[in-house]
Amino acid sequence: MKNKILLPGLDKQLQFLVNNFSEKIDSALVVGSASEKLAEQIAEKFSSSAELVVEDFDSLITSKLQLENGSKVKVSIMDYDKMDFGASSFDLVYAQASVSLIKRNKITKEILRILKTRGLFCVGEVVVFTKDYPPFVKNVFDASNLLPLNVAEIENYYSSRGFKILDRLNLSSTLKDYYVNSLNLLHKMKGGFSEQEKSYYKKLINRVNHESNVYLKLGGHKYIGFVVLILQKDQQ
Repeated sequence: MKNKILLPGLDKQLQFLVNNFSEKIDSALVVGSASEKLAEQIAEKFSSSAELVVEDFDSLITSKLQLENGSKVKVSIMDYDKMDFGASSFDLVYAQASVSLIKRNKITKEILRILKTRGLFCVGEVVVFTKDYPPFVKNVFDASNLLPLNVAEIENYYSSRGFKILDRLNLSSTLKDYYVNSLNLLHKMKGGFSEQEKSYYKKLINRVNHESNVYLKLGGHKYIGFVVLILQKDQQ
């Protein structure tokens, strides 16, 4: 893909969806910040309209700056667990590392509401490999309000909430490249930051540095993974 995706799963999640689903869709929703290029590529590949929702003002401004002039993607700010869309609004909802949150149950219920019957939900989830993991891993999750599912329980979680499992792919192998690429980009960005910008981005810089250090140097790869599911809303 011509535009690189800097999220857990990289461009592999979208490739997985495209390779396994080719039906015509009219409307798509992408959930999550840093997903502008994903939304544009989904609109292009499926020849559909595409909307992007983010949860905070900073992400909204960043998304509008990142979207190309004349982009068909409409970006809005909404709570993921209480969106403004009507019931059965979308053929496809796509989320990459954006719903593995403490309020996942409410978000999942909301996505089910706005999906059309037999609509698709392509979700990439941060997962854990063991039920017990060390405090330094828990600190990473707590800092980002994450509550990852156990890799062995993720399918049952969604099937018990009105989704049919169509396909699954383990993309844990992409996390090393994701963190390495994130660090490289961050170091390039820091070199061009003014002191005011460094202060503004301090929280982001510290978070990326900490997460990368945990995964790459402290053994986080033993506990943290990433799994993609292609789900379908069951008929009601």
